[in-house]
Amino acid sequence: MNIKQILAEKVSAAMVAAGLPADTNPAISISNRPQFGDYQANGVMGAAKKLKTNPRELATKVLEQLTVSKSLDGIADNIELAGPGFINIHLSPTWLSTQLNVISQDTHLGVSQRASDGNDKQQTVVVDYSAPNLAKEMHVGHLRSTIIGDAVVRALEFRGDTVIRQNHMGDWGTQFGMLIAHLSDKLASNQVAETALADLENFYREAKIRFDEEEGFADRARADVVKLQSGDAGCAKLWQQFIDISITHSEEIYHKLNVSLKRSDIMGESAYNDDLSAVIDELMANEIAVEDQGAKVVFIDEMANKDGEPSVFIVQKSGGGFLYATTDLSACRYRSGKLKADRIIIFTDARQALHFKQVEIVARKAGFLPDNVGYDHCPFGMMMGDDGKPFKTRTGGTIKLAELLDEAVSRASELIKEKNPDINTNELTTIAKKVGIGAVKFADLSKNRTSDYIFNWKTMLSFEGATAPYLQYAYSRIQSIFIKAEQNKSKATAHNANIQIIESQEKALALKLLQLEDVIDAVISECTPNLLCNYLYELASLYMSFYEACPILKTGIDEEVKASRLALCQLIAKTLKQGLDILGIEVMERM
Repeated sequence: MNIKQILAEKVSAAMVAAGLPADTNPAISISNRPQFGDYQANGVMGAAKKLKTNPRELATKVLEQLTVSKSLDGIADNIELAGPGFINIHLSPTWLSTQLNVISQDTHLGVSQRASDGNDKQQTVVVDYSAPNLAKEMHVGHLRSTIIGDAVVRALEFRGDTVIRQNHMGDWGTQFGMLIAHLSDKLASNQVAETALADLENFYREAKIRFDEEEGFADRARADVVKLQSGDAGCAKLWQQFIDISITHSEEIYHKLNVSLKRSDIMGESAYNDDLSAVIDELMANEIAVEDQGAKVVFIDEMANKDGEPSVFIVQKSGGGFLYATTDLSACRYRSGKLKADRIIIFTDARQALHFKQVEIVARKAGFLPDNVGYDHCPFGMMMGDDGKPFKTRTGGTIKLAELLDEAVSRASELIKEKNPDINTNELTTIAKKVGIGAVKFADLSKNRTSDYIFNWKTMLSFEGATAPYLQYAYSRIQSIFIKAEQNKSKATAHNANIQIIESQEKALALKLLQLEDVIDAVISECTPNLLCNYLYELASLYMSFYEACPILKTGIDEEVKASRLALCQLIAKTLKQGLDILGIEVMERM
C-alpha cells in the first residue's frame, strides 16, 4: 500500500487533463498539520513557474479536473485549494477503514512485493557488511556495520528483493604469517588449538610481542606468509584452524546480536586470492594501471586535487604484494559477474569513503562494474564516549563487543528486577536479553547513519522516549489488552472484526499504518534504518494517545466499537513486531 503513489497517479491524470505537461511531478507529500489535510499536492507551484503562469489559477484548473473526473472520489472526502497553489487532500475515514481491513489480513501488512517483471521489479542485491578481521575478536567498531547492514538486508528481503549477504572477513594478509608461526609453536608444546585461541586478543598480543622482540621469529613469520600464499599444505592447515576458531567467536556475537549472518555468508579476502593476478593483468593490458617505481598504480584524473594532480590508487605493491584495492576490485567483478548483482551495497566507517570511491571509478573503467549495476558505499559515523572521543575502556583500550553486550544484558536485568521484584529467574533472563540487546541496537540504528553519536547507557535503557524498551513495552501493553479481554470473557474479538475509523486518534493511526511501505522503501533506497526507528516510535506514541482517548474494554462500550478497536490494536502490534524484527530486535508478550 503506497498512498503517495496512488495519489500521485490520480493527481497526475488531473494535471494532464488541465493542460499541464505529462511529465509534471505532482509532488505529493504528507501534510505536517491535520487541518491542512492528510496529504498535499505541491507540484503546481513548480509547473506554474516553468509555464510562467499564475499558480493559483493553474491549481484551480487541476482541482476542477479532480472534481469533475471524481478521480479521488472515495479516497478523499475533501479536496481544497490553499495558499498560492497548494492542493490539500483529506482522506476519507471510510476508505482508510477499508484499506486497514485489507492489510490486516496480509502477511506483509500491505507492503507490496517486488515481482520478476513490471515497474516494481525485483532486484538481486549483494550486501557487504560486518567484515571483522579474523586476527582479533570483534570490538565496538564492528557494531555499526553489522547491525545497520543487517537491518537493510532484512528490509530488502521484506520488500521481496533477492539478497546475497557477503561477510568480507579479513582472513588474509601479512599478519597471518605471524599468527601461524605462533600457533605452530603452541601446538608443538602440546596445547590444543581451541585452548590457545580462546582469547584471540591475548593470542594476537603474544604473537606481536614475539614478532617485534624475539630474534628469528619475524623471519619465520614472513616465510610462513610466503608458504601460505604459495599453497603450502602445512601452513594452510594451521591457517584453517585459526580461521575456524575465529569464525566461531564471530558467530557467538552474531547470535547474541540476533543478526542473520551465517557461516555460509562469509566471503573472506582469501576467496579472491586466485583472481588477483588476473585483475592486475587486465588493468595493465587496458592501460588503466601503469608501472610506477616498481608498483602498479592507477592515476585517477576524475579525483584530481586543486592543483590538477590525479588521485593515486596503488593496486599492487613494488614487491608484488596485493592490497585491499586489488581484493575489492576482484570482489566487484565477482559480484556483478558471478552473482549477477543489480546493486551492490557496502557498509564501512566513513574513513574508507575515499578508498571505495576509487574502487568504483577503477572498476567501472575496467568493466568489472557495468553501468547497469548500482554501487553504493554507505559510510557511517563513529560511536563516541561521553568525552566526545571514540568509545573506549577507561584505560583507553578497545572494548570487546561481547563484553559490551553482556553488560547491556546485565544492566537491563537490574532495571527490570527493580521494576518487577517478583519476576521469576527464567523470565528475567529472557526479557533482560531482549531488552538489553535491543536497547544497544536501537540506540545505534535510530541515529542518522552518517553521524557520530554518544553512547549512553541511561538513555538507551530508558522506558521513555525513542528507545527499544519503550517500543517493546508498547507491544507488550497491547498484548495485555487481549489477555484482559479474554479474562473478562468479552464477546468482542479482533479476529475478522471490521476496523472503523471514528475518532481523530484512530485516523492518525490509520494514516501511520498505511505509510509502512513508504518508510521501507526509503530505508532501502538510502540505507537509513533510522527512518524505520522514527516511524515505529511515532506509531507507538500515536497508540499511547489512542489508548488514553479511546476506551477499549471499558463497560458500556459498544461491542462493535470494542471489536474494531481490538482489531486496530492487533494491527498496530503486528506492525510494531514486524518493524522491530526488520531492525533485528525481539519483542516479548509480557514485560
